[in-house]
Order: sequence, then structure tokens, then C-alpha cells
Amino acid sequence: MNDAASQKHFIAVAGVTRIAPVANIRVNAHGGRAKCLQRLIRLGLPVPQTEALDFATVARIADGGSIDTRGILAQFPAGALVSVRPSSGAADWGGPATILNVGMNDDRHADLVAQIGAEGADALYARFIRAYATHVAGLDPDRIGTGDISTLLRNFELAAGEGFPQDPAEQLARVLGAMARAWNRPTARLLRQARNAPDDAGLGLVVQQMALGVGDPGQAESGSGVIQFVSPVDGQPQITGRYLRQSQGREALLADVPALYLTRDPRGPSLEALCPDLFAQLQDYGALCRQRLREEMQIEFTIEHGALHVLDAVRVKRSARAAVQIAVALAADGTIPEAEAVLRVEPRALLDLLHPQVDAKAATPVIGEGIAASPGAATGRLVFDAAVAQRSASDGIPAILVRRETTSGDVQGMHASVGILTGRGGVSSHAAVIARGFGLPCVVGVTDLAIDPEARTLTARDGVCLREGDLVTLDGSTGRVMAGAAPLIEPALDGAFRTLLDWADERRDIGIRANCDTPAEAAIADRFLAEGIGLCRTEHMFFDADRLTVMRKMILAERPGDRLAALERLLPMQRADFTELFRIMAGRPVCIRLLDPPLHEFLPEDPDEIRALAEALAMPASAVERRIAALREINPMLGLRGVRLGIAMPEIYDMQARAIFEAAVDVAPRVTPEVMIPLVSARREVELVSARIDAVAAQVRIETGIAFEYRLGVMVETPRAALRADEIAEYAGFLSFGTNDLTQMTYGLSRDDASRFMPDYVRQGVFPEDPFLRLDLDGVGELLTIGAQRGRAGRADITLSICGEHGGDPEAIAFCRSSGFDYISCSPFRVPVARLAAAHLAIREAGATGTAPPER
Repeated sequence: MNDAASQKHFIAVAGVTRIAPVANIRVNAHGGRAKCLQRLIRLGLPVPQTEALDFATVARIADGGSIDTRGILAQFPAGALVSVRPSSGAADWGGPATILNVGMNDDRHADLVAQIGAEGADALYARFIRAYATHVAGLDPDRIGTGDISTLLRNFELAAGEGFPQDPAEQLARVLGAMARAWNRPTARLLRQARNAPDDAGLGLVVQQMALGVGDPGQAESGSGVIQFVSPVDGQPQITGRYLRQSQGREALLADVPALYLTRDPRGPSLEALCPDLFAQLQDYGALCRQRLREEMQIEFTIEHGALHVLDAVRVKRSARAAVQIAVALAADGTIPEAEAVLRVEPRALLDLLHPQVDAKAATPVIGEGIAASPGAATGRLVFDAAVAQRSASDGIPAILVRRETTSGDVQGMHASVGILTGRGGVSSHAAVIARGFGLPCVVGVTDLAIDPEARTLTARDGVCLREGDLVTLDGSTGRVMAGAAPLIEPALDGAFRTLLDWADERRDIGIRANCDTPAEAAIADRFLAEGIGLCRTEHMFFDADRLTVMRKMILAERPGDRLAALERLLPMQRADFTELFRIMAGRPVCIRLLDPPLHEFLPEDPDEIRALAEALAMPASAVERRIAALREINPMLGLRGVRLGIAMPEIYDMQARAIFEAAVDVAPRVTPEVMIPLVSARREVELVSARIDAVAAQVRIETGIAFEYRLGVMVETPRAALRADEIAEYAGFLSFGTNDLTQMTYGLSRDDASRFMPDYVRQGVFPEDPFLRLDLDGVGELLTIGAQRGRAGRADITLSICGEHGGDPEAIAFCRSSGFDYISCSPFRVPVARLAAAHLAIREAGATGTAPPER
């Protein structure tokens, strides 16, 4: 056909465009499927003739407008059947079901009986009748039932109150109308909303000539199938898919159908053996798509009387592991630039690579759901207190620790567990923060499971009751709790993973450190190539059994001499911890936060534990109880904690500073430790603590004869510290913003309790997001900006960072880059996520993205 004749087809029906190599097909006007089909046509693949309806035309049809369907059908050969498929902006936005064999009627059925036999013709007509009845007429498919064609037509007439339409133009008009209206149904809108589609997302439709896939069995081969050339699980080269003789669409993927293998297989017949030339063509098409579309594609194909047709192609669905492998492989052979390979992997998807995941094909019963607080999955026996979790671990039995909510006293049991489940709390609750630090799966806020710690039971709403020792699987990536052992897929940090992150590191322009409280966490951070430790919370070092009693003795001491004696026993323990951290980090910076939490968190509440503590301290239980009561505060999180503790009981910080400095001079390579003062609100606080720490440093230099340097900084977690950062910076070499407490104090919200009402707040638009999950760029972000600007005004060379739980979030990283922060610090398992997210931002800012991949 010459260009003039082709152009006539393009303008024959308003809003309808023939998909051809030079046609004006655009994703934002016709959708991804239409654009992908055009690309396939440009590659010379045998795509059946296709007409595209743009978004505006489909919207007009949905509003009751008409379209010249007779004119559309006139574009195709006389008597051709057509399919209608949705074409939205992105494949995962959903859309109405595809309708095949439009144009099938009694006359066409009779023609096909003569051409391909009654069995094939009946199959084509029956499929159309059922699809039309369900998706166009809106009938219950059970009312159509099964049987011969006359039975199906009679059942349709009885159910619909009218005969089955025989005019192909009328059929097409009704199909287009039904599909256009389906796009605007509430359920479809909710689905798109859940998948982050814009509110005004449009739908296009494509009308394509049918390649029947059903023919005379005694003649040339007919059938349909799908094929792809990489594994969707690990991304390695592998031909997968299915082919079904005498079929249409994606019927080959249905269960319990006699589909053929694609490649030669001793277990049964294959397409390769049946049609070697056609199979070779498919392989050539796959390689061509990979090279020219720069993507691994799944090809939907039909064979009609021995002729191969390509109906569609979509990006291969892939796991996070496969996404990394595919992106790296495409870059390694020069198909895409390295920078684009980095961009093709969503940073948060890396969490699926770092932890075990529940196999998506698993059918394990879900007994409850909560908030996904720390990713990964684990199977273990239910336990209801920390002590039992520790005993279970010592016996080699994996345990899932269940608590209404965790406290600092549960940390040892949490560390001994393989997963944590709480009835209360949100994404920044104690359980969530500690679990992410330990790399443990955690589900919090499980309100549909009743936790009874006394009876040691977990009861679902349907009455299912699990007891201590029962086996459960926790999915911290989705928030699901499952009875029994679900099959898990283990993480794989293979060469492709490391190569991708190497490419990311070459491009990112902000530092990435890790929050590590123990040598075990530091080892994880080192494994993930963190550039140092941005936050070491020293309080977590005191919960080991051999230290907790000494710590409690120090806290309960009424005389300074008794307190100093206990601190002298704690000093070598702290020094050993810091020495190991410095050794693991091998010269990289380590920022150590001095003791922060209220002292009551270290003290027992259970009467039995109080009696045991009294015996260990050789004190009357009543005296211990009185001392504990004297230390209680009305609002301990705003009471004697942080720097206030260091000023009220300076010997505590003296001991910690000495432990840090003695460890620093005892390791090689030499480290410059960073000492951070928590919860500062005023310059004078920093002056007082700084003077004592300087004095301790001088003493250690004299005693050891070794010169060393250290940096003193402040954790900015009160609004006043941000507002007075210029004054504070005069005494601080760095400011590290603790966004957990800063968010809590800015909003006046308890991060442990906010989860009770936060979903309602987000749903009603009070907050766009949970501010403990996503950094509040407006309110808290303004305090960060003010603090950064004023901090630099007070000291031009000051180092700026954030070290709260927001540190690993891509949006927070973007904010920090734009505000000129030097580094972010996040939990060890989020370090790879942060490395990749930072690279994404730098690449996009530089514009080094290469050509965009296909939309579908």
C-alpha cells in the first residue's frame, strides 16, 4: 500500500489511527500497548493489522458518545474477526479484559465450519459468546453455561432478554462501550490508586485483526502461546513459557491444559520439535527485542495454519533478584548504559534481596495482618517473653517473639529471635526500630490477633488459637502472619548485585553510613560497604546479662562512690565493644552517641525480677522497690535522659568517653572517634559536657603516651536545638539530626502510640503520610533546613547528617542532597537501598539516563 493510501486509513475514522511505523502513536495519548506494538512493527515482526483508539476517544465513548465502528471494521479484510485490548499508560495499572473474536456471528460461524471444521468454528464462537455475555452484557457466566452453539445462544437470549447481536459493527460498538465504561468503575479506580497511577490516567483501546490459532487439525499447525528468554525468578538466560495447540490468547497458561514444552524435552512433545523453523523465528524475535527495545520481553504469539504472528509483547515480570540480574546483563553487553541499569532497579526492591522472602506461590493460611515494620520472612515457634526466646535460641530452636509491645528489657530476647510480632506500635515503634537494626522481620500493630501473654496464646478473629510452641511464619515485607511453615526464598547477594551497587557508588554524591549498636550489626554494615557508623546507640550495649546487673547497681546507687565502683566494672566492657567496632570499621568513622534513654528503662518491673535483683545486689527488696519508685518520672521521654543525664550524673559520660578513647588508641589503623551528645537544647549543655570530655581525653593521652584526635558533635532532636544551631555549632564539629525524636517533638506525637489513629489521619488527608514512616518535608523538613543553615552560619566547616530511621528513605535522601548534607545514616540492611537511591538522584540530576526503556 502506498503512503497516500495508508494516510487515508489513518484519518478514516476520527480518533482511530492505524498502528504503522510512521504513525503518530504516543504513550500519553494511546497507551503503552499501542506504542509497544508500533515498536514491534518497526522491528519487522509479523504483527496483525491493528487500529488504535486514543484516550480522548475512549473517554468520549465512556460518556455515551458514538464512534463509527462500521468504518473501523472497513479497515480490515472482509469477514475478519478482531480482538479489542486495553492500552493504558502503564501495564500494571490494570484495565478491562481483552475480548477476542469480535465479528463472530451465525454467518461467519458457517463459513468457518466449512474452512476449519465444526469443532474449531464452535470453539471460536463459544468463546466469544461467553466473553461477550460476561464482560459486555454483564451476565452471570453460570447462566450461559456450556453446550453446543445453539444452547449457548438460547441461554444468552433468556438471560439478556434479547438475542445475541449478529451485526459485527454493533458487536464492536458494544464491546468498546463496555470496556471504556469499565475503566471508570470504582473498583478500577481504587486499583489504579493502589498502583500510584495518576487520577486522570487515560485508557486507549487497540482493535487487532485476529490470528485465529484454531484451524483444521489435518492441515498446517495452529495454536497460541507465550515465550520469554530469561527466568523471572533469577533473571538468568532460560527459555520459559507454554504453547497450546488449537488455542487462542493466553489459554496455554491455564492449569490442566495439554500444553507443549517449548524446547525439546524428554518428558513430552515440544514446539521446538514440532515446528523447528517457527521456534527459531521466535528466538530471533526475542533477541531482536532485547537488542532494539533494550529489554527482556515476553512475546505472545499465535500460529495460524503454519504462519507465525506476534500479537503483543510485555516486559518480563521479574523478582527483585531477576531485575538486578537483567539490568546488569543488559549493561554488561552494551545494550544499555551502566547508569540506566542503575536506574532500572527500584531502591526499595533491594530489601527483597537482602532478606528471605515468602515464596509467592505459597498457599500458607494467613491468620492475621499488621504493619510491615521490618522486611524479610522467618518461620519459628511462638514465644511470649524474652527469656523463653533466649532459651529457645540456646536450644537451637528458632523463635518468633510475640509481645503486646516491646521495651528495652526485651532487646536480648529480640536479638535471640528470628522474628518479632507486636499487637501495638507503628513503623517507628521500639520493636520496629530494633528489628530493622538487627535485620529481623517484624510485624507490628496486629490488631486482629489477640495476644494473651499470661495464657501464652495468640487468637485470630475466626477463633483459631495458637499456643506457645506452635509454628508460625512472619512476613515483615507484607505484614502477614501465617500459621505453619511457609516456603521461603533465601537471599542471594550475587555478582550482579555487587556490580550494580559498584556502579551506583561511582555515581552517588552523598555519604552512606550505618546505625550500628553492636559488633554484629557493624559486621553487616561492613558487608554492605557502609562508609562508617553514623550512630552507635551505647545503651543497647548494657542489656547483656553480665552487664545489666552492674548497670542496675550503678543506677540504684545513692552515693557517688558506689556509682563510680559500678562504672569501673562497666568500663572494660564498653572499651571492648568500642575496640571491636573500630576494628571492624578499619579506620572508617564511628560516631558514638553517649547514653540517652531514661534510666528507668534498665530497671525491672516484674516483682520476681525485682527480688532477683535485690538478691544480686545484697539489698532488701523493699529498698530496691523504693529506689525504683524514686526514679520513675511522669513523662520519662522528656525527663532525665540524654545530655541531662550527662550533666546530672557526669561520671557516666566520663566512663563512656574514657572507654571510647582507650579503644581508639588500641586499634590499627588509627581511628578518629566521633562522640555525640544526645538531646541537646542549649549551648551551655554542650559547653559543660565538652569540657569534661576534653579533660578525659587529656588524661588518656597522658596515661597512654599516645596522641589522638576526636570529634565532638551534637544530635539535633529537639526543635530548640535546630533553632539555636548557630550557637551550638560553636562547640560542635558535626550536627546529626535524629529525625525520630525530632518528628515526635515537632508533632507532639508518641511514635509508639500514633499507629492507633495514624491510618485514619492519613485516610482523611490530615497527614499525607505517616510522618514516622516518611520524613515530613514541610514541618520537620523546615526545622532541618533551619538547623543546617544556622549550623553553617555558626561554623562554616560543620558536618551535617541525619541518623534517624528516615535516613534510608529515598525521599529523605533527596532532601538531604538538596540541603547540602554530607551523609545519611540508616539501619545496616538499608545501606544498599540508600546507596542505590542516592545514585538514582545523582544520575537523574545529571541527565545521564540514556534512552528510556519500552513502556510495557
